[in-house]
Amino acid sequence: MSSEVEAPVVVPVIEERAVVSREVVETARVRLTKTVHEREEVLNLPLQHEEVQVERVPVNQFVADGAAPPGVRHQGDTTVIPVLREVIVTRLLVVEEIHVTKRTVTATHTEPITLRHEELTVDRHPAPGAAGHGSAEAAPAGTPHL
Repeated sequence: MSSEVEAPVVVPVIEERAVVSREVVETARVRLTKTVHEREEVLNLPLQHEEVQVERVPVNQFVADGAAPPGVRHQGDTTVIPVLREVIVTRLLVVEEIHVTKRTVTATHTEPITLRHEELTVDRHPAPGAAGHGSAEAAPAGTPHL
């Protein structure tokens, strides 16, 4: 046998590593167009207000001796307010009554108004130099494909 010394065998260990990077690529452009539509509407609204009618009714009656002076009273929708005057004989004379009647009046009021609504159109165009990405067709409104 020979006296040669065997040299150690060196086995290289190789390791592969993946390097991941990101790049922004423009594939399409989108143009949004908003259109505002207006239409005239007429509103018919019932409006209410109250009116008061005041009527003076002559009475000229004395209040009975020892009786309490008449007070405010109601007759249906009418409020009756007695007006008193003291006369020389110190008896009360009801000179007149004021009748106040309140009623509700309903009238229709017409008011023109403008109503608006918006419509959005989405147009999709391929980016310059982005062959095969995106389409040149217009997307229907309300379906943005970004």
